[in-house]
Amino acid sequence: LVEGLKDSSTLVVSGLAFGIDVLAHKACIRHQLPTVGVTAHGLDTIYPPQHLELAREMIQENGGILTEFMSGTPPDRHNFPNRNRIVAGLCDAIVVVESGEKGGSMVTASLANGYNREVMAYPGRTTDKRSAGCNQLLQQQRAQLITCAQDLLRFMNWENKEEKKRIIQPSLFQQLAPAEQLVVNYLTEKELAEMDEIQAGSGLSGSLLASSLLNLELNGLVRKLPGQRFMLV
Repeated sequence: LVEGLKDSSTLVVSGLAFGIDVLAHKACIRHQLPTVGVTAHGLDTIYPPQHLELAREMIQENGGILTEFMSGTPPDRHNFPNRNRIVAGLCDAIVVVESGEKGGSMVTASLANGYNREVMAYPGRTTDKRSAGCNQLLQQQRAQLITCAQDLLRFMNWENKEEKKRIIQPSLFQQLAPAEQLVVNYLTEKELAEMDEIQAGSGLSGSLLASSLLNLELNGLVRKLPGQRFMLV
């Protein structure tokens, strides 16, 4: 998965824990992708201590370590669900590679669903307890099934990330309502933005923004993407 993302300028966020977390961070360093580890303790220590050198490499390779806990805070058990909510909030998409029916990945996936983030999961054998969580997410339609990096890139519309901004003909602007024009102006500058960003940048009320976006989408000027994000067509 990480190797397939190496040309996409993706930032990979995980928890610096044993297992899939540390494998993801190491793969990012190998393929020169920036990666951030979110910890459940203060920055005066690294837990587990075996990952101290890895944390240093992550910082050196344009990544870093992030926490909301003050220095001196130990890695207590109840801190880890709080850590997972930071991971879920930071990411545009959460990918569950392998998980039982209970565990940190399932907590993060549930939080991401609540934050209106995209959740994706790799399917596994029905008899494999380590894939039971992934299969459950897919069965309950709380995750999108993926099998490779290309699936993720296609679903998130990241395939043409480096494409130059498109220019809409000025003649189209003349037919727009004032509120719609504000939305188009903002998206022309930002290229891709979430709904709350557009609201802050345009100064429109929530209801007026929603109706303007709908009209623009119906007229083929704006495209809605996963995660309540919008871009000009």
